[in-house]
Amino acid sequence: MLTAAVRAFFTARGYMEVETPYAVVAPGEEVHLCARSAGDKWLNTSPEFSMKKLLAGGSGPIFQLARVWREEPWSDTHAPEFTMLEWYDLHDDMGRLMRETFALLQATLPPEVSCKGITTRLDEPEYLTVAEAFTRYVGADVLGTSGDAAALAGQAGTTLRWGEDWEDLFFRLMLERVEPHLGRERATFLTHWPAAQAALARRCPTDSRVAERFELYVCGMELANAFVELTDAAEQRARIIEDRARRHALYGADWAMDEDFLAAVEALPACAGIALGFDRLAILATNARRIADVLWLPEPFK
Repeated sequence: MLTAAVRAFFTARGYMEVETPYAVVAPGEEVHLCARSAGDKWLNTSPEFSMKKLLAGGSGPIFQLARVWREEPWSDTHAPEFTMLEWYDLHDDMGRLMRETFALLQATLPPEVSCKGITTRLDEPEYLTVAEAFTRYVGADVLGTSGDAAALAGQAGTTLRWGEDWEDLFFRLMLERVEPHLGRERATFLTHWPAAQAALARRCPTDSRVAERFELYVCGMELANAFVELTDAAEQRARIIEDRARRHALYGADWAMDEDFLAAVEALPACAGIALGFDRLAILATNARRIADVLWLPEPFK
């Protein structure tokens, strides 16, 4: 029923459902991406690159319920193989995408959802920038200290760990001090991420230090990640090359560059897209205790 409700939501809004390959040349370009090999190709960690190729070819608004793989440990909210709901519309309005995302929640979930002892109302969401969140919950100027790990640690009142750089500390503070406060009584849209943490997103026109990215939290759980998409092919290539160099330094050689994707970025129309964990949506819909409770055959693969 949840799958049918999602499909009805997007069909009514003029989206076309698509299906893209699971075995791909490049599964993504994030620095810490944990991908699974499929012989001479890789199992995709997101259908994003493929869906952007369709957008560049003139598909119009599209959505997909895709199987994806990320070689990360099982947890209450993550399985190494899961279903991702991803969609793209032809506009570059982050506010519009947030409103549509919240409308999807209201169309597919009850007015109040609970998970692991946290109850969230789905009436009016909270909107909070990353900078505001760090000021409120960490006591630090996250943008003013960008790139300076010692300065961020000093403002946060913490000690840098061995080998910890600014990005490492940013995510540690996010996990320990910011995320525990998000998406509790109300759903939270955490917006305007530091540009270095949004490699596929457009920089904000009014503040180049941040990118037009948001994450959505419900019942204390990260549910979705969204971008106003970068359509500058030269900048996209430069960002990918930088991330690949960092990933290679940390983990060694990996996959080839997806030149077809970079060619698609050059032809990409103005668009905004979002990836939402469908299994996590099912957790909220059923008040399940863990992701294994909403999968068809979870245990043999755990």
